[in-house]
Amino acid sequence: MRRSFCGGILGFALLAGVASTSSAQETFTPVFQAPYRAFQNHEFGASLSDPEFASFALEGFYRYGRGSNDFGVRAGFADAEIGDAIVLVGGNFRTQVLSYSESFPLDGALTVGLGGRFGEGDDIFSIPLGISLGRRFDLEGSNTTFVPFVHPVIVPVFGGGDDDVAFALGLGVNINFSERWAVRASGGLGDIEGVGVSVAYIR
Repeated sequence: MRRSFCGGILGFALLAGVASTSSAQETFTPVFQAPYRAFQNHEFGASLSDPEFASFALEGFYRYGRGSNDFGVRAGFADAEIGDAIVLVGGNFRTQVLSYSESFPLDGALTVGLGGRFGEGDDIFSIPLGISLGRRFDLEGSNTTFVPFVHPVIVPVFGGGDDDVAFALGLGVNINFSERWAVRASGGLGDIEGVGVSVAYIR
């Protein structure tokens, strides 16, 4: 049942991935998630990205994990092309729903978020729902691990009198260089374009 549900979300998002440009994710930036967390208890860090509505965005984030679930909050600002600052605030939840096996070669997690964009123009809110699929690979002879992943999302967007539903496909990789530091890179296709890079301190 879980595989059928997740497969349906993935297929729907992939088919919609060629839709026109809009925005996605809880803070409207191209920062996507791997199917599982890289930390035992918590992490904090920063993300730098180039969302289409601004020349760049800088965000700080914190995540806390328990069992197969983890919760995150992020906040920052974007420098709009007209020179005004846009405030970005959001939170998200992730829970692992699939584990790789002989019959299914990927791990999977359900993600849901809530966030907004405030400042320049009308305030806009989003509730992204997605499924992240990927697999962890260990680099032999070191503590480095790689997690390439895909993260399709469906994003209801509302506020400013212009309600819509956006679709995007995130592609990324998480790299843990040690037990304490991780680097993540991701980019979006479809209703979200741009790339984002994050650095995290993990515990």
